[in-house]
Amino acid sequence: MRAFCRPRALCCGNVPRKARKAMLRRLGCGLSAGLVLAAACPAQELVLRTVQQASSVVKYDPDGVPQRAGLCMDVLRAVERADPGLRFTGLEQVIPLRRVERLLADSQIDVFFCLLRSPERERQWRYVPVPLYPVRHVIAQRVDDVRGVDSLLELATMSQVKPVLVTRGSVLARKLETVGVNLAEVSSEREALQMLVLGRTDAIYGQDINLARHIRDARLGDKVRLGRTVFQEDAQFLAVRHDLPAAVVERLTEALRRLEREGVLRLLSERYR
Repeated sequence: MRAFCRPRALCCGNVPRKARKAMLRRLGCGLSAGLVLAAACPAQELVLRTVQQASSVVKYDPDGVPQRAGLCMDVLRAVERADPGLRFTGLEQVIPLRRVERLLADSQIDVFFCLLRSPERERQWRYVPVPLYPVRHVIAQRVDDVRGVDSLLELATMSQVKPVLVTRGSVLARKLETVGVNLAEVSSEREALQMLVLGRTDAIYGQDINLARHIRDARLGDKVRLGRTVFQEDAQFLAVRHDLPAAVVERLTEALRRLEREGVLRLLSERYR
């Protein structure tokens, strides 16, 4: 017991006053130096591979101004600001969604902002459990088409005359097929809207934020409207390759949770609506 009691003498009055003051000065200097070093040393640098998605200007807009480069690009840059040690490379590559999925499944990229979740996708890669922004599944119809579509069953009935359009590679198509909706895939919302205006389809199924943006950009507000029914509410997430180290996933999670707490994710989402 005596061996364990000896250190207590250093904290008590047994040490001469001058010696105590010198010890406290040295301790204070040590703590100050430690705090300065901790503040001066940034988080360890980490470079992660990714790409941009083609034909999805809400998510990535390579031709847009830097202040509006796409919602997912803005989230990516916000993550870099939240954790200055994080850096993403490969953004000069702009590729179709299906190839993005192959690269992610084959671990040829480390992360991708942003993807919807589905059981099939979750078998191939993982997701950081922080929603990046919400989306609602809706249909676009011609303004002069007054029919209300209130369920997927009604949409399936409508599709037997003309197929419902969805963008190629989207997980939305798989869901619709399971309930008997007759589908045709197109390369982009822009192409789908052209076909809708020309009468080649009566409905486009997609995400509200994407459809609304393309209707505005094409100045089709007097010809095309969004339906009144929200068929499903969903969210976009950060996808990561299946073998990304847990420490890296945790670091990304912490950066996104900080952006969520500070309201940054919500503000970015509102900018694009």
